[in-house]
Amino acid sequence: MINEQLLNPQSIVVIGGSNDIHKPGGKVLYNLLKSNFKGQIHVVNPKEEKVAGIAAHQDVKDLPNVDLAVLAIPAKFCPETVEILTQNKNTRAFIVLSAGFSETSQEGAELEKRMVEAVNKVSGALIGPNGIGMLTPNYAAVFTSPVPELSSGGIDFISGSGATAVFILELGIPNGLRFANLYSVGNSAQIGVEEVLKHMDETFDAEKSPKVKLLYLEKIDKPEMFLKHASSLIRKGCRIAAVKSGSSSAGSRAASSHTGALAGSDVAVDALFRKSGVVRCYGRQELITMASVFMQPELKGKNIGVITHAGGPAVMLTDALEKGGLSVPKIQNKYSDALLAKLYAGSSVANPIDFLATGTAAHLEEIIDYCDTKFDEIDAMVIIFGTPGLSEVFDAYEVIDRKMKSCHKPIYPVLPSLNEAKREVAEFLSKGRVNFPEEVLLGNALAKIFYTPKPVSENIDLAKIDENAVRQVIDSSSNGYLSPISVQKLLDAAGISRAKEFVVDTPDSAKISAKEIGYPLVMKVVGPVHKSDVGGVVLNVKDETQMLLEFERMMKIKDTTSILLQAFLKGFEIFVGATREEKFGHVILCGLGGIYIEVFKDTASALCPVGKDEALAMIKSLKSYKLFEGTRGQEGTNIDHFAEIITRLSALLKAAPEIAEMDINPLLGTKEKLTAVDARIRIEK
Repeated sequence: MINEQLLNPQSIVVIGGSNDIHKPGGKVLYNLLKSNFKGQIHVVNPKEEKVAGIAAHQDVKDLPNVDLAVLAIPAKFCPETVEILTQNKNTRAFIVLSAGFSETSQEGAELEKRMVEAVNKVSGALIGPNGIGMLTPNYAAVFTSPVPELSSGGIDFISGSGATAVFILELGIPNGLRFANLYSVGNSAQIGVEEVLKHMDETFDAEKSPKVKLLYLEKIDKPEMFLKHASSLIRKGCRIAAVKSGSSSAGSRAASSHTGALAGSDVAVDALFRKSGVVRCYGRQELITMASVFMQPELKGKNIGVITHAGGPAVMLTDALEKGGLSVPKIQNKYSDALLAKLYAGSSVANPIDFLATGTAAHLEEIIDYCDTKFDEIDAMVIIFGTPGLSEVFDAYEVIDRKMKSCHKPIYPVLPSLNEAKREVAEFLSKGRVNFPEEVLLGNALAKIFYTPKPVSENIDLAKIDENAVRQVIDSSSNGYLSPISVQKLLDAAGISRAKEFVVDTPDSAKISAKEIGYPLVMKVVGPVHKSDVGGVVLNVKDETQMLLEFERMMKIKDTTSILLQAFLKGFEIFVGATREEKFGHVILCGLGGIYIEVFKDTASALCPVGKDEALAMIKSLKSYKLFEGTRGQEGTNIDHFAEIITRLSALLKAAPEIAEMDINPLLGTKEKLTAVDARIRIEK
């Protein structure tokens, strides 16, 4: 795994180094020679005596001992080369640029496996294959451009795609972003995004380590490792944003439960990121904007002051901020008139603070000072300042830079005139600043970051349940959907309150059970998957005569084996359920119940285990949360009891990992409590 030879090698060899910089072996050598690498550089090329002025070795066997090898040769030659280097040249770090491995064929996968086995035998480190390489402050071993100047105060970037890494560098550098390390992990044969995060966490230095991490992932193989180390880094003061591609529903597996149909691997990714405190992005530009926000002081409040000399962009920004849940509050206090008197006629200080296209740098400085020290209504400032080309704006950008150093409140500069003020923007960026050229992207990013939850506590207290009773049911059951009796036992063992119910298959047993429950009743068929679709649910059965008539009818429905009788309860319809996702474990979902689950699909999700605080956060994140509280004279539901049921479900899933899918739908909620009316559980051992 990641070692000193990979991070700080004393010697590097480029296998396949070339004089042709249009080939990967030539370009990586070119970049390496131009970088700050202070050690020895070797080249292996059997067809050349000298490459880039360096005497070339004809064969790997002719090399002296070397710390790090960069391979830019056909895949079929890589395993043997790695074996020679590990066994004979004391090489303990490898960056394999070559493609043609597991991403192409089974034969390629075997070549990749052989390489990894050779590296693992000597406890070495392997980056790739099928990546663009690595950038560190010590060396530049990539075959691509651009190659930014690296600094420890920049961003750590880990990418599963080499091309995406290049495109993100190209987007970020013109905005002023600086980078510290780039890991292009390619196929992640040995070291993937999770392993790099683990290393960064375990070696984190609060004084020296980069505090901003960007991730591009095409897969998450080790969610538990990701959760542990991403959340740990954030607790230590880091800020992480990530793109996980492959979020569409295409290819998702069929599911027979509501929860299974609504969940899937992308819901699990969402839940993983929230639990970790990672901000999820969906594109390169959004990721770059998040990184730019991360490079500024953290926003502590939701009230934003918009300072501008351009009305249109200020309105668009205000719309984005308000839509995202932030606020652009009206400023009207004892200082407002004093500030307005210092500006040109026609200006406004109400917020947005518009000091007109003719406003000066001196006006801008006055406004910033008032916002920082006198306007308590705001927590941060966004300054939109471009130019119509009438004059240079160096003085205004100098004011923004100076005030960003001295102000107590964060300042986010939007400098949109990338053509007319090209020189001014370049000078501003040269001072270590970043620019947000698009105000709406900035507004969206500020809102998403502000509302991304902090990492969940490492110590989650689960509800106490009867685990022995749970295991008795699971161990005595076969794969598939559990019988209603078994479901009842599991709910009782988990302490999840349920409606009084009996399963009957004869008219006589139905009469006896109905009397014990009491009328009115609910009757449901046992057997068919979707009961409502086949006429298998009857509500408010008021007497024995109606019950017997419905019993006779329902028993004739296809696949029906018996009838479930329940007390007829009323309340707010809620659902909670869970599905087991490969690698991620169980994901719990909750939301509106009954038929509304399929219509509105308003759900919240969380990875198990789920404690009380996280359960409450799930419920409050629902768009329909106001309904849960009660609105317009309609009674709400007991939110604390709802959260408790979620934690009890989490404890049940821990005790019974064999549960593959389950729904409790509906839970009927009142102000007093929630009661499970219908539940289905499928197990896979």
